[in-house]
This record gives sequence, structure tokens and C-alpha cells, in this order.
Amino acid sequence: MQTLGVLGGMSWESTATYYKWLNEGVRDSLGGLHSAPILLHSVDFAAIAALQKAGEWDRAGEQLADAARGLQRAGAGALLLATNTMHKVAGAIESAVSIPLLHIGDAVGHALRQRGVSKAALLGTRFTMQGDFYTRRLAERFGIQTLLPNADDMTEIDRIIFAELCRGEFLRPARDFYLGVLETLRDQGADAAILGCTEIGLLLEGVDSPLPLVDSTQEHVAMGLGWLLSDI
Repeated sequence: MQTLGVLGGMSWESTATYYKWLNEGVRDSLGGLHSAPILLHSVDFAAIAALQKAGEWDRAGEQLADAARGLQRAGAGALLLATNTMHKVAGAIESAVSIPLLHIGDAVGHALRQRGVSKAALLGTRFTMQGDFYTRRLAERFGIQTLLPNADDMTEIDRIIFAELCRGEFLRPARDFYLGVLETLRDQGADAAILGCTEIGLLLEGVDSPLPLVDSTQEHVAMGLGWLLSDI
């Protein structure tokens, strides 16, 4: 296997899940003591979150591009950016390296298309829900229409992500709120729901959801495993 570079720490709660699932996937595929050859660069999320809040996406992109160059120099043959929101600066990362960035939007788009979904609810940070870098990719590459929560629900979804989920707090009131939003979006015509923040799957694990869930973390890990195991 080649070595996979992971740009993580945004937040480390979900990055830990990436690391666990990548290793479990290799073990389950190859057996024995096999594990995933991974190089991990975990950033200080407080610095990245401050740049997000200030709208300084170019600076955030420069920081992640520099980290990506370091992973390539260290021997990574491909990259996973272990966050949905920071795919807003995917172009800056891709232009900084000569190895492929395995895009989380493509992982989600393929999963939706395989399931025959053409209209999907999207939950994530306000940057992911309100920006077009994610929804446009799903529309243009996979023909997926996205349905978004209303403005008040977006605000609360975003607050919960940064104030609770990224701090390792997965509380029942937050879970119930998210499920209520999904019920509303189902009634508006959504066929499935994209968990478009890598922490949301940790909150909704094992729940009885009103919509089928497509966990971006799970699908992104599957893409990484496909790359790792492609030459085996």
C-alpha cells in the first residue's frame, strides 16, 4: 500500500474517527496485523476557526496548502482533507501539490447516486450550507439537488457544531433538534440527508432517522480505503 496523507484536526473528534475507520477497513480487508499507512497533520482548529469567522479563507487555504506540501514531502501519495467546510479551499490545496486530493463532495455524490437519490437535505456548518462550493459540486457532477434548513435552523445547527460537537459533547437536545430539522426537510421532499459535517455522524449514530442518512465521514473514509487498497 501507498501512504495516505490526512489533513485533520478540524475537529480532532472526527479526525480520530477517520484514523480508526481507515485502520479498521484495512484490517478487515487484509486481515492479520495489517493497518493503514497514514501520515497525519492535525492543525490547531482554533486558528482555522478564527480565520473562518473572519472570512479570511485565502489565509486558511495557505495554511492547509502548506500542510499538504509537508505531507507530500513526507511521502503521502494522496490526501484526505478530514472536514467538509474546509473543502471551500480545496483549490488552494490541489494547486500546492502534485498528488490527488480525494474530495469529500465526490465521495458523497457517488454514494447518493448509487442509492438513486436526486434530492437530498444538507446539514453542516453555515459555511457549507450557505456557500455553493459543496452544493454546486453535487449538482454539476452528480445531478443532486440539495434542500437546506431555514435560516433559524441553520443558525442553531451551526451553533451546535462549534459549541458542542467539536468539543466532544453529543447531547440529546441537539440530537432531537437535528432529527426535527430532518423531519421538516423530509416533508419538503428530501429523499435522504447528507451529514455534511464530519462530527454530525457522531451525534446521530444509531438513531432512528426520518430520512436515510449519508454520513460524509463514512463515505470519505471509504474513498480513502479504495485508494489505499487499489493496488492490493
